[in-house]
Amino acid sequence: MTLARKLPRHALAVAIALMLPAQAALAQDAQAAPEPQTDTAATLDAVQVTAQRRVENLQDVPVSVTTVNQEQLDVFGSGGTDVRFLSGRVPSLNIESSFGRAFPRFYIRGYGNTDFRLNTSQPVSLVYDDVVQENPILKGFPVFDLDRVEVLRGPQGSLFGRNSPAGVVKFESVRPSQEFGGYGKVGVGSDNMWNLEGAVGGGLTENWSARASALFQRRDNWVDNTYPGPNDGFEGYDESAGRVQFLYEGDGFEALLNAHARHLNGTARLFRANIIKPGTNDLVDGFNEDQVSLDGLNHSELDSQGANARLSWELGNGYTLYSITGYESVETYSRGDIDGGFGAAFLPPGMSGPGVIPFASETADGIPEHSQWTQEFRIESDTGTAWNWQAGFFYFKEDYDVESFSYDSLNGGAQDGYQRINQTNDSWALFGAVTWQATDKLELRAGARYTWDEKELNVEEYWNTGFAPCVLGGLCTIEDLAAAEPDGDLSASPEDKKFSWDLSATYEINDDVNVYGRVATGYRGSSIQSAGAFNTKSVASPETSTSYEMGVKADLWDNRARINAGVFYYEVEDQQLTAVGGATGNANILLNADESVGKGIEVDFQAYLTDNLLFTLGSSYNKTEIKDSGLTVATCANSIDPTRPNCTVTDPTVFDPVSGTFRANIDGNSLPQAPEWTHNLTLRWGLPMDNGAEFYVFTDWVYRDEVNFFLYESEEFTGKSLVEGGLRVGYMWDSGRYDLALYGRNITDEVQVVGAIDFNNLTGMINEPRLVGVEFKANF
Repeated sequence: MTLARKLPRHALAVAIALMLPAQAALAQDAQAAPEPQTDTAATLDAVQVTAQRRVENLQDVPVSVTTVNQEQLDVFGSGGTDVRFLSGRVPSLNIESSFGRAFPRFYIRGYGNTDFRLNTSQPVSLVYDDVVQENPILKGFPVFDLDRVEVLRGPQGSLFGRNSPAGVVKFESVRPSQEFGGYGKVGVGSDNMWNLEGAVGGGLTENWSARASALFQRRDNWVDNTYPGPNDGFEGYDESAGRVQFLYEGDGFEALLNAHARHLNGTARLFRANIIKPGTNDLVDGFNEDQVSLDGLNHSELDSQGANARLSWELGNGYTLYSITGYESVETYSRGDIDGGFGAAFLPPGMSGPGVIPFASETADGIPEHSQWTQEFRIESDTGTAWNWQAGFFYFKEDYDVESFSYDSLNGGAQDGYQRINQTNDSWALFGAVTWQATDKLELRAGARYTWDEKELNVEEYWNTGFAPCVLGGLCTIEDLAAAEPDGDLSASPEDKKFSWDLSATYEINDDVNVYGRVATGYRGSSIQSAGAFNTKSVASPETSTSYEMGVKADLWDNRARINAGVFYYEVEDQQLTAVGGATGNANILLNADESVGKGIEVDFQAYLTDNLLFTLGSSYNKTEIKDSGLTVATCANSIDPTRPNCTVTDPTVFDPVSGTFRANIDGNSLPQAPEWTHNLTLRWGLPMDNGAEFYVFTDWVYRDEVNFFLYESEEFTGKSLVEGGLRVGYMWDSGRYDLALYGRNITDEVQVVGAIDFNNLTGMINEPRLVGVEFKANF
């Protein structure tokens, strides 16, 4: 803890270092200005958030929070990209996927989960309009017609419950209002990309109002298949989503009703064989992102729908009762050519490639049935006294099936394996929080939550045509799978009971500067991996996190600038990790590490450098480390030489002659997909013109440090640092009612490997290349 105690001083030093030049610059500007016009000077608006389940000023909340506003969401998402466009846009947030648009994986402060199973959970909770989206497929709902996105860093177990030990990402839709209004937007870009979005709403009666919003996005395939396979091209998609809301506002009662749906049809994540140069993490010479050679089918489809009712009653004397009822359902199917090429090495020369394809692999996963029900009752006080509190009850119920398929790419894509599992999850919790205004300047907060959580998994059907765990050439059945289990039982039903808590303090130095400190805990429930062709059943114990942070939140220059900076340290006991692929044969192996730790610094800064020039900067440093001296995992698959792995492992390794695999000791490694440094920057310059018109330029940049793709470290599977920039040049008129803009995303066209498959060859996935387009938006 010595270093952890030192970090706060470094964090405050960073904050002061940023504040002092800013204040000096302002003072110099003020001296140079003969007649300051404070009535017309541009200032930053106060930001309202619900990070503590009540509406508060961002600067008063003792939590590390960053928001993304409507204009930023419009700019970042202008290329028709999915929710992954938020990655790196706030400090310490990373998002990636091996499923494409369907299954995003979120990481906060380097803490996340690389597991690609459809029954997995994540330590970052996603909450959409006050309803948790538990299944990973639900987390990919499109971003449109939102008021803001809030990213809460650190454990949020007291008020948001289980599976939030790393943090919470909250999406808040624009609410209906009595005033008639809305917008329409159309964008056209590279590869026949269309991005259509709109909303309309207003009063229906004196008490009722409504709002309807919709999104449609499409893009042609931009990657050609040079092999005469079942697909001619890849990376195209058609996606649509809609939301309808009704708001009733009566005397002491409010009801907000929401129904929403999504449809996706397109390409699954595209795997590219042997695109990494051996011994390095460079792309191979002559790499062409516009071409692949695949003999397997690639396809993704998804349908989801949900509804919720948020009710509130004013009980009198400053007390309000809330009820939030939510229902979500999703069906999905995603199929891909996992080996990333065609043929197999045992075929005659010229019948496989590119490079060496040790064996063909084509698989699919899907959810044919799913339902999630949630119910929360919460009572909140706002009595105007020094003490305020909230308390409530939460219930969660989920029931769904997961299907897994395997296909023989060398036999016309004939199905050669199938598994169907059912998983149920029931959970309830009691929670509460209290706020005490101890003095005029000191506010203390405390929260607690007790959670009971039970999961049950059953294998309902299983077969394959003669691969593990059966003898080659025979039909493998569910009875064979059970016989391979040490206890002969394919089911599992872990039960967890956990207590989470947090303590925080905020001290007001003056009207513009607050400092805060917070200690919080959180946990992620047990995870179950079903038995399969390459693994036995496993249950990972729940993981628990404890986080310490302190920071400063300051408004500067008469609200022309704002800086929020903090330092943190966290420990995770029994962290659930996933050894993916490698020499284990494309299987997820669940395991618990004794401990992992993380520490770092985060800074958010915004300032009007002039009345027409707005600058924002977000930076974070995250240092993570796995601490388990005896923990080893299989490395990448063997090459043609069975005693040599197919990648350059940099961890200490031992060859296991029994399994024929290398095992790496991962003690001291950083967590996967955990960049040490991330930075984001935006700059908006506007030139006011006659009649309420404005010409503007908006540029945004994001930097992500190098990352490990897997638990073990290797030269090839270390992702390079990545810089992506965007540019938007536009003209607004009629006081901002109309907006016409040219835009570009990833304008430098930087292409890097951002994910990999390690069980077969040096297969990788890349980021989106440059996209350019034009967009028109009309507000009414």
